Amino acid sequence: MSLPSQLEETRGSLRAARSERIFGGYNTSSDVYAMAFDEMFDAQGAVRGPYKGIYTELAPSDASELKARADALGRAFIDQGITFSLSGQERPFPLDLVPRVISAAEWSRLERGIIQRVKALEMYLDDIYGDQEILNDDIIPRRLITSCEHFHREAMGIVPPNGVRIHVAGIDLIRDEKGNFRVLEDNLRSPSGVSYVMENRRTMARVFPNLFATHRVRAVDDYASHLLRALRNSAATNEADPTVVVLTPGVYNSAYFEHSLLARQMGVELVEGRDLFCRDNQVYMRTTDGEVHVDVIYRRIDDVFLDPLQFRADSVLGVAGLVNAARAGNVVISSALGNGVGDDKLVYTYVPTMIEYYLGEKPLLANVETYRCWLDDEREEVLDRIDELVLKPVEGSGGYGIVFGPEASEKELATVAKKVRDDPRSWIAQPMMELSTVPTQIGNTLAPRYVDLRPFAVNDGDDVWVLPGGLTRVALVEGSRVVNSSQGGGSKDTWVLASRTSAGDHELGAAEVVRSLPESMPDPELDGAPRMTQTQSLTKESPQEQQLQQQQRRGRRR
Repeated sequence: MSLPSQLEETRGSLRAARSERIFGGYNTSSDVYAMAFDEMFDAQGAVRGPYKGIYTELAPSDASELKARADALGRAFIDQGITFSLSGQERPFPLDLVPRVISAAEWSRLERGIIQRVKALEMYLDDIYGDQEILNDDIIPRRLITSCEHFHREAMGIVPPNGVRIHVAGIDLIRDEKGNFRVLEDNLRSPSGVSYVMENRRTMARVFPNLFATHRVRAVDDYASHLLRALRNSAATNEADPTVVVLTPGVYNSAYFEHSLLARQMGVELVEGRDLFCRDNQVYMRTTDGEVHVDVIYRRIDDVFLDPLQFRADSVLGVAGLVNAARAGNVVISSALGNGVGDDKLVYTYVPTMIEYYLGEKPLLANVETYRCWLDDEREEVLDRIDELVLKPVEGSGGYGIVFGPEASEKELATVAKKVRDDPRSWIAQPMMELSTVPTQIGNTLAPRYVDLRPFAVNDGDDVWVLPGGLTRVALVEGSRVVNSSQGGGSKDTWVLASRTSAGDHELGAAEVVRSLPESMPDPELDGAPRMTQTQSLTKESPQEQQLQQQQRRGRRR
């Protein structure tokens, strides 16, 4: 059957099954989504099992009811002071009213794949900053590591007491046209966005408690307890009662409220670099009661700002002597210094090889097919097919710098081709992947929109625990694959349904979900993240204060 015939047959099935007016956006959407895997509806238009309860709740709604639901979510964020800036305007944080639902069986498969990946990356980082056997065995090229700007020789010789370097990982996933989850990216340097997860759940439970009453949704409120256990388990000194702190760039950083939220939930101090100092390779915190020895630092600051004696000499965010204290085994830095050599976008292409090398297993989660522009033959293929592929800068983030070949102008293609030729190590290319779609409120109807997923994994040295669900981001602009809120994206509450046969699933009813989460609001650390409005001083700051503010804004951008 020809592609046009396939598209028309698919559209016909969906029109018949989605005739309810609230899903009218499926009948009017362009062909851009026709071949995507829709997570609520199958190819014949039938509602998939995990979504039947959501569909039953939403199908009778009309446009006014849909608007009322969306307005209720918007008011909930505004009432709590959570907005984000888009094109210079403050708006309610775009949480979509239709949750993304993942069955217990599907989640079990994902969870196993994420745990496998984190374990392999742990072994890889330990190897790279140790004996480098994977390089000596020529499994991956040595120059791949030495050319990575996040490989820090300063981290050589720093051995975590319990062997954990990745205390928190964010593994970005997409779902292809066949419905298979694939890994898009690994994030091992204090990945951001968990505050979105908690705030989305808290707000949805308050606004739509009836949805939770009819579903067995696994809770997300115990993230901080798992994180605290991982941090405490990592301590080399004072193991019975270690002092843990959260190190933030400061109040001008867009993620400050996420840092504050996690510190408060864990019951530990939130500190800035100026609150800490080193003496005799020990780290101390200044308090009103005097000096307090610090055992574990959960940092939300980039490596280059951590220690002005080792990295940027002009850093006002870090602590002089911190790296030497860590090397002496007197403090643990979480996540470990130099973890970026594990989430480099070019290194990502070798993770399946790492899994087989270190674990002797086949990867449970596949990568997205990726061309490595630093390899001559793959670079030539990329340049030959540049109008068909997606070009990504290795050090890009937030969706910036990506060039979608089929949508780019001749000038844009020529520009990126020159960049690839001039600096091939800095570019990868991937096919135009068909992301999965989930019904999303667009005006007065529900229409398909592309989504991705970032689950969060916490490693405490004994086990790798994966937060049920994670952060689902949605591209609100029709046809767009860019989900970042700074470019018009939003998010969804992500539901993992509890297994009816497992007593270990932590499941809460709506009232408990609301009651268990904190009252104060986070500011998720993502590009264009919502932030609490604060009245800033309009007086002219000193040059030192201006430098501090500038570094705070840049100190953790990933």
